[in-house]
Amino acid sequence: MQLEFLYSKIHRATVTDANLNYVGSITIDKTLLDAANMKEWQKVEILDVNNGERFQTYIIAGEENSGCICLNGAAARKVQKGDKVIIVTYAQMDETEAKHHKPTIVIVDEDNKILQTK
Repeated sequence: MQLEFLYSKIHRATVTDANLNYVGSITIDKTLLDAANMKEWQKVEILDVNNGERFQTYIIAGEENSGCICLNGAAARKVQKGDKVIIVTYAQMDETEAKHHKPTIVIVDEDNKILQTK
């Protein structure tokens, strides 16, 4: 049996932009993607701390060290610049894999610079 577990998380990132006139997705600083073991085109869930919205989209890699967290297309309607978001990925694993799994958690500051990786 496959169970779904938290794989990685970027915790309390600040939305830097919301671009309605783009074809969907979330643009995330490549440095943050690498630290969180997230990949371009991967499905993510976005949790907006400010308004309680929860939705899914996919990742586009942004410029390294830019601090970019930009919601694009329809997702731009669900956030505002300055909102705090939690970005999560999940992985399916069997019970044996799950026993040894530890998710990657990246905690960032107000400018989306990495404070801590767990």
